[in-house]
Amino acid sequence: MDYAPRPQDKFTFGLWTVGNVGRDPFGEPVRKPKTPVELVHLLAECGAWGVNFHDNDLVPIDATSAERTQIVRDFKNALSTTGLVVPMATTNLFTDPAFRDGAFTSNDAAVRAYAVQKTMRAIDLGVECGAEVYVFWGGREGTESDATKNPAESIKRFREAINFLASYSKSQGYKLRFALEPKPNEPRGDIFLATVGHALAFITTLDDPDMVGVNPEVAHETMAGLNFLHGVAQAWEMNKLFHIDLNDQVIGRYDQDFRFGSSNIKGAFHLVKFLEDVGYNGSKHFDAHAFRTDNDEGVKAFAKGCMRTYLILKEKAARWNADKNIQALVQQVNSIAPGLPAWQGGFSPDKAKLLSNHSFDRAAIGSKGQPYEQLDQLTMEVIMGVR
Repeated sequence: MDYAPRPQDKFTFGLWTVGNVGRDPFGEPVRKPKTPVELVHLLAECGAWGVNFHDNDLVPIDATSAERTQIVRDFKNALSTTGLVVPMATTNLFTDPAFRDGAFTSNDAAVRAYAVQKTMRAIDLGVECGAEVYVFWGGREGTESDATKNPAESIKRFREAINFLASYSKSQGYKLRFALEPKPNEPRGDIFLATVGHALAFITTLDDPDMVGVNPEVAHETMAGLNFLHGVAQAWEMNKLFHIDLNDQVIGRYDQDFRFGSSNIKGAFHLVKFLEDVGYNGSKHFDAHAFRTDNDEGVKAFAKGCMRTYLILKEKAARWNADKNIQALVQQVNSIAPGLPAWQGGFSPDKAKLLSNHSFDRAAIGSKGQPYEQLDQLTMEVIMGVR
């Protein structure tokens, strides 16, 4: 099997991913920048389905109206030529010095107003290029010292901005869905809406919670020491998994944005298996970067590797589901003990009475083991290719 990506896989990359020039806090760029048109053609060559962007990935922040028109025209022509689509867009509210203390949560009211204006214009640009999901990553929305911001007031400011922008989008007749992207830290010491759980709770307080979901990222939840799959599963169960960022990360490190599956292959397997089992049909966005040690050919290898790994793990997930020994263990650990009162499916007084009066053999329950070691070992054997 060649594991070649197909359009139905819905693999996407951001302009900022394959366009990363290899700059870091301690080193200058190692690769020459490419234009958005060049990056679209690069992704098409690698077999991607779509490309996403921040507003200023496409149109420089100081571009004139005429320059914007030409840049967008060239970009859309490249999309038409290659067949790539733009499923998602977002706003850069973290690079410019104006956002040194945040955007929607800045203590400066002028900054907050400018951030909302910039996002309105970026929403227009995203929709113009075909985006259906709009992501909000609050990279500067945080603190280094809690003496500097009232966190409750900051959440109110964040809510006010999202509510305003949601209303703006609807007033324009856009069919956008918003997705919040959590991250615990970096570039701020502590970032508001740090995890999927924080974001899901925040969404319930919005004026239109149905319009807003989450865009969880492997690296961000892993940086917090959390199980990424669990956050994704909760978002899915709540109908809030609007988008997903795939990459890899080592716990306790800076935001590494490694090639998908390159660090925690077991976690990547369970994630792919979950997405495929539940029928997730949204974009599979690789928000990652090639190693700084690589040249342009390495960037192509990186992009192809992200997609190839996903497809390999998808095949292994299907093998896991078809393995008779594994499925026998799954059935065993999920078996229903006979004679239990039927309390599931909602409360009723009769169910409560039956459950209250039922006699459980606590010693027997406590002595029962589960073959989880066997199940985990067989899973590892599937991943390692010996089953």
